[in-house]
Amino acid sequence: MNTMITKNENIKTMKGKRYSDKNVYDATNERLDIIFNNFKKIYVSFSGGKDSGVLLNMCIDKALRLKRKIGCLFIDVEAFYSVSTNFVERMMFNNLSVLEPFWVCLPMESQNSLSYLDPTWIWWDKGKEKIWVRKMPQNQFVINEKNSKFDFYEKNMSFERFVKYFGVWYGKGEQTACLLGLRTDESLNRVRAIFCNNKVKYKNLDYSTKVNEVTYNFYPIYDWAVSDVWAYNAKFNKDYNRLYDLFYKAGVNITRMRLDEPFGNAAKEGLSLFKVIEPQTWVKVVNRVSGANFGNIYNGSKIMSSAYTLPKNHTWRSFTKFLLKTLPVETANTYKHKFVKFIKYWHRIGCPVIDEHVKILENKYANYTINTHSYSNRGTRNKEVIRFKRIVDELPGLDNKDDYLTWRRMAICIIKNDIICYSLSFSITKDLTLRQKKLVEKYKNL
Repeated sequence: MNTMITKNENIKTMKGKRYSDKNVYDATNERLDIIFNNFKKIYVSFSGGKDSGVLLNMCIDKALRLKRKIGCLFIDVEAFYSVSTNFVERMMFNNLSVLEPFWVCLPMESQNSLSYLDPTWIWWDKGKEKIWVRKMPQNQFVINEKNSKFDFYEKNMSFERFVKYFGVWYGKGEQTACLLGLRTDESLNRVRAIFCNNKVKYKNLDYSTKVNEVTYNFYPIYDWAVSDVWAYNAKFNKDYNRLYDLFYKAGVNITRMRLDEPFGNAAKEGLSLFKVIEPQTWVKVVNRVSGANFGNIYNGSKIMSSAYTLPKNHTWRSFTKFLLKTLPVETANTYKHKFVKFIKYWHRIGCPVIDEHVKILENKYANYTINTHSYSNRGTRNKEVIRFKRIVDELPGLDNKDDYLTWRRMAICIIKNDIICYSLSFSITKDLTLRQKKLVEKYKNL
């Protein structure tokens, strides 16, 4: 834990890194100086995890030196470890001189990748108080349906939509900085989120993303390694979520210790830890969310992953159609709706494709694709746009890297219970929420 902070890695492209002699701690402080000097309204999106904990501690130190107040947004997803909420409480109560805390316990809809019957769930759902995983927190920072101050909030809106509008509300018309504790070595998706060529940046800073006309996201610790996180906590004697100590005792490798919303695709493997670390919480989780125990039992097996092997005598096309027939009608219709939009997009508009993939598509799949020889207006504007005339069954070596129009991609969505179709570049939308409400109305009196 007393190791030196590693060298700073400023990732300029997806292909390589530019190294400097500056350590990541000093580099992050310089980034925070830029943010604090240019924005009057700043808040940290705090999950209670190790990364956002480090970022919040560094921002608290900066705010103390500058004698400034900053916001702290924590969205409580109900199915949370009690040791984690204890950490959140400590951070908020111990730093009130500089923090403006928002502990949000409003009903929001999120993906439940563990059940075909209930593909989404709503935390803090009114009317289900008896089976909530935890009782509603009672501290002074809690914002729920009884005291909500957010004029943009819509009942059961998605987490993604809430955070998009929170920055505008918090800024009250002023330019606002939202700071997130994303690190690029956590996943390739996080690298893409930070260094996507299509995004607009703040003053050309790579670790920034424009959200709307008044709000920017910043990722000040993007180049930290997990060892840097623990070295920082040890060197500066900072408070952290003691859940990670329990993870360590349970035998979890430090590179795999994650604190995520528990029922999405990314966090399935953490379900089994509920049983070990907080068995009393696990009992409530199983009772609260459909499919939780199924996910615990089968996570890591091919039945819930993209490593699924195509059954004999099936093509991916026939298997996709077979899977749709096995689903409840409403769930199948939701998938069909998304798939139709996905197909139409590739038919009518197409997407920019890297040169290497263009050559493969032209050489091997010319009967399926059209090279428009026009360049996309997105990002660097140097990628040719490819459209698909027909759906390909699969693209070995390609459709596991990008969301090309293949039957395999659509089948894997169903296999992984990805009803949002994140893997096809969709996000949770209002039409899915309305569809789910109609389903609830249809069956609530049975």
